[in-house]
Amino acid sequence: MEIPLPQTNADLLPFAAAVLTILVGLFAMFMPRLMLRAFGIRGIHPQPQAVAEMRATLGGFYIGLGLLSLLLFDQPVIQMILGGAWAFSAFGRLVAILSDGVSAWKNTLILLVSLLVAAAPLAVAFGFVQP
Repeated sequence: MEIPLPQTNADLLPFAAAVLTILVGLFAMFMPRLMLRAFGIRGIHPQPQAVAEMRATLGGFYIGLGLLSLLLFDQPVIQMILGGAWAFSAFGRLVAILSDGVSAWKNTLILLVSLLVAAAPLAVAFGFVQP
């Protein structure tokens, strides 16, 4: 199977979103304790179950989603799935900010980044960015 490379701006947006998704997944998979600290979850010794959840739920899921999106970045359905996943992640972050009292600057920044990453493939899928 030949992996196509992006040729236009419309191709580059979902491709870049897929690459960022893979990077987040790799970070969670191979550096889960650092990721826990980045999210502000501190402890002298994180529970093994917390580390396992970072590897499996965040790492594995994001790597899988990112790899398949990278291989099929030019397919509108894949663009909608990738953008929708990031959009719902941003929605969850917004709910946390509004209801859990975690409205620190870090969460607001992650919310904005999630919205930007969601917008990239969705703009292409819905035809807002033309090739």
